[in-house]
Amino acid sequence: MKTYASSAVSASPVVAPSRARRIAERTTIVLLGTLFVAICAHVSIPLWFTPVPVTLQPFAVLLLGLLLSPRWSAVTMFVYLAEGAAGLPVFSPVGAATLLHLFGPTAGYLLSYPAVAWITGSLFLRLRRPNGFGFTAALGAAAIGDCIILLSGAAWLAILTHQSPATIFMLAVAPFVPGEILKVIAAAGIVSGLRRFRRFEPSASA
Repeated sequence: MKTYASSAVSASPVVAPSRARRIAERTTIVLLGTLFVAICAHVSIPLWFTPVPVTLQPFAVLLLGLLLSPRWSAVTMFVYLAEGAAGLPVFSPVGAATLLHLFGPTAGYLLSYPAVAWITGSLFLRLRRPNGFGFTAALGAAAIGDCIILLSGAAWLAILTHQSPATIFMLAVAPFVPGEILKVIAAAGIVSGLRRFRRFEPSASA
């Protein structure tokens, strides 16, 4: 009994720092992820014919979805939205004030980010090759995630403006398709290219 008690006592100081370090690492990853999305959000170009600007936010969401586990990429997006709701300048500077972005014409895109990050990561884990990364798998997962972003944004804008489906398509989808294709390819290329430099594999339980 004494031996067991002494070993348990001696092990506990080791377990606690290890857990604390893991929490600190996860917190750092999440905060850096939200910072990356915020920076991409500020790369924003307004369009005169639509209230939706061109931004790099979808690229950031897709990339994080492919890089992180589904759980932690979704958590990162939830924290990002919470930062914006709290008044931090993490959303695009084009359009409404910070908090009003969550109720304005681009809210559909923003609110889809947690689900899109989780779906993109989950699909990538299912589609990738067993012994490595497949560019095709990353491309397919990112393309599906990006389609969800566009459809969510269009659906919200339709509810908000009561415009016809054709008008909504021209305002919320069509102008962004060429750029979104490039973002999907870029995200997939970055992730699949990482295997040339390091052995990196997202985990569903990480």
